[in-house]
Amino acid sequence: MARQRRRWRIARWVVLGVAGLITLLMLVLVLAAYRNDSAIESNLGAANAEVLSVGWDRTIVRFETADGAVHISQDGVLYPGGLVEGQLVHVEYDVTNPDLVRVAGRTFTLSLLPTGVTIAVTWLIAGPLLWWLRRRESPA
Repeated sequence: MARQRRRWRIARWVVLGVAGLITLLMLVLVLAAYRNDSAIESNLGAANAEVLSVGWDRTIVRFETADGAVHISQDGVLYPGGLVEGQLVHVEYDVTNPDLVRVAGRTFTLSLLPTGVTIAVTWLIAGPLLWWLRRRESPA
């Protein structure tokens, strides 16, 4: 009996740990997006860019900086939602690091809805599961 309760307690800690880790990752994602936006805004450059490719993991753009150098964003453009291959789009970039580029007019606030929904769904699943595990752990 004590062994079974210990298993339920461990299961509770695992669920709590996974939910906590997902929450932490989502918060770090928002903070990273904010940091990237701050870097761009503190060394702001703007250009027109051509969307070269759109993939599930990144959208690649090519643009020319003020010094005439052509850059292709190997890391992808930030906030690429709705872009299509061949499209011309206005971008903003960090002049000290032209690989850090975002679609003009889009900011980290676009990350708030998906991360908030992810956190909410995580806890909507974890909450009842934790309650159920707690009830299973308690002696009848």
